Amino acid sequence: MRLRVEFTTEPFDLDEAPAHAVVARDVIQAADLDAVDVGPFGNTAEGDAGQVLTAVDSLLRRALASGATRVSLQLNVIGEDTP
Repeated sequence: MRLRVEFTTEPFDLDEAPAHAVVARDVIQAADLDAVDVGPFGNTAEGDAGQVLTAVDSLLRRALASGATRVSLQLNVIGEDTP
């Protein structure tokens, strides 16, 4: 199964990216995922369900440890992996 994750972390800071946002983005960029798109108001990535769920676990734990007070996350099934 393939998944797409979309997420943002809060609180926002319009002057510079907060530590929790940088950490969350670093986790997603370092994961073995496809179609990674990071931006100032939202981030997306796609991949195998196991890889996405592992990355989401890490980003939640690390973002919260870095000061996030809210993580908004949406996870969608986008298809089945083909052999």
